[in-house]
Amino acid sequence: MPEIPHIFAPITLEEMDSIKLMNRIDSKYLTDEATLVRVLEDAAKAGYRALEAEGAQVSPYNSIYYDTPDLKTFLDHHNRRLKRQKVRTRVYVNSGDAYLEIKRKNNKGRTKKKRMSIPLEEMEDFSGDRNATAYLAEHSMFTADQLSPVLSTAFDRITLVNPAKTERITIDMSLMFNNFRTGKKASLQDAVIIELKQDGRAESQMKGILLDNRVKPVRVSKYCIAVTLTDPSVKSGRFKIKVRTIEKIINKKIQVI
Repeated sequence: MPEIPHIFAPITLEEMDSIKLMNRIDSKYLTDEATLVRVLEDAAKAGYRALEAEGAQVSPYNSIYYDTPDLKTFLDHHNRRLKRQKVRTRVYVNSGDAYLEIKRKNNKGRTKKKRMSIPLEEMEDFSGDRNATAYLAEHSMFTADQLSPVLSTAFDRITLVNPAKTERITIDMSLMFNNFRTGKKASLQDAVIIELKQDGRAESQMKGILLDNRVKPVRVSKYCIAVTLTDPSVKSGRFKIKVRTIEKIINKKIQVI
């Protein structure tokens, strides 16, 4: 993981939560750690602030993705189904706060996320929690008995906000995957996934910074890349192209063990 080249002025979680991007546009980018250092330097010079939680501006995250036995949520994405969902649990490692999260994409390409707090010990099995199972049934197309854990992801994240508070940027590094069903593991090594959430009515400083550093937008899903790498039996032709794109960016082949 690269060192943050400058100390960013901090922004608190409370300030972050107060930022409402009502006309939000999301875009993702792929790069490597060496290029990320230059992006961070430029962002610091431009006055971006970094989310600081538990005294740290780099935060480890662990997530567990749930799916049906036939991997419906994965295949819906692969088959370009416009209305689709993902279900995961996530823990913010520094604080120990854990959540059940449901991401829904509509036929206009907009993504909405719902989440509720759960005990940490329910990360791999929340089926005995009446509140969690009721929440899942209310906000998703699935019930708890239709889903089981498929794989875990672990990564480190930096979250930036521009001075005008019209952009939020998440930067995910050191990505590692563990497939519970196949037993296979993979790492994206020094690949970096950047997601830009911006107010569509405002000009994006970060887009300019990324362009200056030759970082191009790429549609990519951590869950779908992880399944593609760790489950050779699944239909994944479209995502194999993304894997090759990542390997080209980091100039090395991704190892699966």
